[in-house]
Amino acid sequence: MLVLAAVLGVLVVLPIGGADMPVVISLLNALTGLSAAAAGLALDNTAMIVAGMIVGASGSILTNLMAKAMNRSIPAIVAGGFGGTTTLPGAGDGVERTVKSTSAADAAIQMAYASQVIVVPGYGMAVAQAQHAVKDMAKLLEAKGVEVKYAIHPVAGRMPGHMNVLLAEADVPYDALKEMDDINGEFSRTDVTLVIGANDVTNPAARTDPSSPIFGMPILNVDESHSVIVLKRSMSSGFAGIDNPLFYANNTSMLFGDAKKSVSEVAEELKAL
Repeated sequence: MLVLAAVLGVLVVLPIGGADMPVVISLLNALTGLSAAAAGLALDNTAMIVAGMIVGASGSILTNLMAKAMNRSIPAIVAGGFGGTTTLPGAGDGVERTVKSTSAADAAIQMAYASQVIVVPGYGMAVAQAQHAVKDMAKLLEAKGVEVKYAIHPVAGRMPGHMNVLLAEADVPYDALKEMDDINGEFSRTDVTLVIGANDVTNPAARTDPSSPIFGMPILNVDESHSVIVLKRSMSSGFAGIDNPLFYANNTSMLFGDAKKSVSEVAEELKAL
């Protein structure tokens, strides 16, 4: 039974990829609660039944919220129809794209003279553990009279609330964290948006390209900002395995390197201004 269950689990999950994986992980977590509750029924153990039902119910609610945030149904996710192909930058469409690189000094100057800066954290910030450096940079900007806000996408990172937890760990004020629906109207009047390791949740193809696998998924409208600075290690694709047109936009500059190191360099430049 254990071997058959393991094989079934692998075969069901294997075709699923891209940005669907966090939803599947949440669904599997919910199922562990339901299995614990079933074991409690078999053993006549009230504690197992109650604990299992709580885990199963909360996991199911979380899974449903994540699926809605991606504008997809749970059956479609389990069917594995997302992320089946990977599109690399500039590959296969015959279009040559160029990106604009920037430096920490230029990024610091742009933000120091802005009236509002929005920080968009993503998995890249989590990997680099850059949240404390981001908080230090924000303090320097606020000391110069710049208003700093943080735009949080429901599925940024690997699980909902991932970015909230990291920024709370760095003592970022809770009222500075803005959910997607609350912050999207702010981008068009924002001078600089700093994207730190976020990819799929900022991809404008979700709004403009019906052929994109993420078309219809709600995103952060960072492309509407006057200027966008993207911190990434390289031009590799995000979790969904697709290219992001934001990186080639006229108002976008790329600051390549480790997020923590890049943010720290920007902070040092801000101190010198």
